[in-house]
Amino acid sequence: MSQKANYFKLGLFVIGALVAGVLVLVIIGTGRFFERRIIIETYFKESVQGLDIGSKLKYRGVTIGEVTKISFTYTKYQLDLPITQRDRYVMVEAQLQPRLVGGRAAAGDMNSPENAQMEVEKGLRLRLAPQGITGLNFLEMDYVEPPPPVLPINWTPTNVYIPSAPSTVTAIVNAAQDILERIHKLDIESIVANVNKLLVTTNDRVAAIDTKSLTQRAERTLSKLDSTLDNLQAKKLSNEATGLLTELRKSNAELQKTLSNPAWQKVPEDTAAAMARVKELVSDPKLVKTIADLERIMGRFDRIFGTTDTDLATSIENLRQITDNLRDLTEETKRYPASVIFGAPPAPLERKP
Repeated sequence: MSQKANYFKLGLFVIGALVAGVLVLVIIGTGRFFERRIIIETYFKESVQGLDIGSKLKYRGVTIGEVTKISFTYTKYQLDLPITQRDRYVMVEAQLQPRLVGGRAAAGDMNSPENAQMEVEKGLRLRLAPQGITGLNFLEMDYVEPPPPVLPINWTPTNVYIPSAPSTVTAIVNAAQDILERIHKLDIESIVANVNKLLVTTNDRVAAIDTKSLTQRAERTLSKLDSTLDNLQAKKLSNEATGLLTELRKSNAELQKTLSNPAWQKVPEDTAAAMARVKELVSDPKLVKTIADLERIMGRFDRIFGTTDTDLATSIENLRQITDNLRDLTEETKRYPASVIFGAPPAPLERKP
């Protein structure tokens, strides 16, 4: 009986331990199991080699989800079209945690297609990124400037759609292919032929040059230059240069003496005082009033002389006549002084025969 009781207690202990372990696992994983997640999808027009289900989805190096499905778009969309007319994009679906992307109250900005479209317009894209040198890739979410073009689609995605961007490896490969295509388009044979022709022409021209005559001419020129320099009167030039320096020293001494004169030192002060006086006169309000009075007086003179031109001419004419009359009177007085008092002279007596 006692041995059966021990088995019973042992069974109860094992069952309790199992229940406790399950409770611990549930409590630890509650946050993960009940955490809100959304499904996003994107399409690639390139190989996704190295990307598998379970690969990490990262945003600027931080894991925010994982890849849940890799397939083709023609298996889910455009089912009403023939297989030859469907787009052959690679469709990648991923599960992410919106609270890690950012947003309102841990709900994220990716919880609706409208909010996702706003972020897409800002440059949000998904692209393949290499994971070291192992050949594995992960899905990277980031903002790209400037935003690359979006793949054309004619269906409505069932999940939140974020366009893809070409991966770095693809961009490098495409650039290398463009360079190779341009190299293939170059006419290498004609370029080489032209270079050879240029080298042959250059060699012919160089060979045609009479280097011996050029050397002789150069030697003659150098000899003439040497003889000319030897014939120069170096002593005379030295004496003239010494005299010039002496005159320059004298001129410099006289200039310094002139500038050291106290009168020259007072010139800036006098100039400053004169400028201050002029500024004071110009800024004096009386000057403005005086100018206004002068303008008013000149206006009066203009009106007076302008309205009395005719009267002034008449007065001058009368003065001229009066002057003529006075001149006649003066001459008459000189000839007959008594006529001024007694009037006209008496008539001459008539003689009787």
